[in-house]
Amino acid sequence: MTHVRQHCAPICLVFSLIMAGLYCWAQEMQVTADESRSNNALPPVSTSAYRIGVGDVLHIAVWEEPQLTETAVVRPDGKISMLLVSELNVAGMTPDAAQQALTEQLSKFVHKPRVTVTVQEIHSRMVFITGEVQRPGAYPLMDTMNVVQLVARSGGLTDFAKQKRVYVLRAANSTRVNVNYEKVLKGQASEQNIQLAPGDTVVVP
Repeated sequence: MTHVRQHCAPICLVFSLIMAGLYCWAQEMQVTADESRSNNALPPVSTSAYRIGVGDVLHIAVWEEPQLTETAVVRPDGKISMLLVSELNVAGMTPDAAQQALTEQLSKFVHKPRVTVTVQEIHSRMVFITGEVQRPGAYPLMDTMNVVQLVARSGGLTDFAKQKRVYVLRAANSTRVNVNYEKVLKGQASEQNIQLAPGDTVVVP
């Protein structure tokens, strides 16, 4: 029996190490998945201020009419199509205005329809951040967003970021705007904390 126990001990040790490794791997994968979901989460979109654009994904719900509830992508011509509504131009509308327009269209077929339009994904208004931030990439532009807000949305600066040399590449006129991020955070150069426009890129060296 002593001989058997001596052989079992190394096997048990190896098995324990394998199980511990699998547990750590599972924990790491869970953390990665949670960070991914946090990064991709879409903040609430104001139904009164946001302007719908080409490529945006809309969720259209009609109360007690499940067959009319669907997801629609705004086409390049600015229009969407759904059951009972062949075409409706929604580009430039707020979600509230789109709701009203769809309600009017559906009223021809449904008694007092109650329509809700939600911007599920934003693709028409994006800003970008690259360089020494925790999560570089593209981010949807809500009502307004400045440089500091975008940096915060991207998880903040890394330890290697050159805070005095941040700059914004403006999409509208291909110009470069220098931002001394260190001063901005101290409230010494608030004018450099500019409002971003669709297509702008914040570069953090």
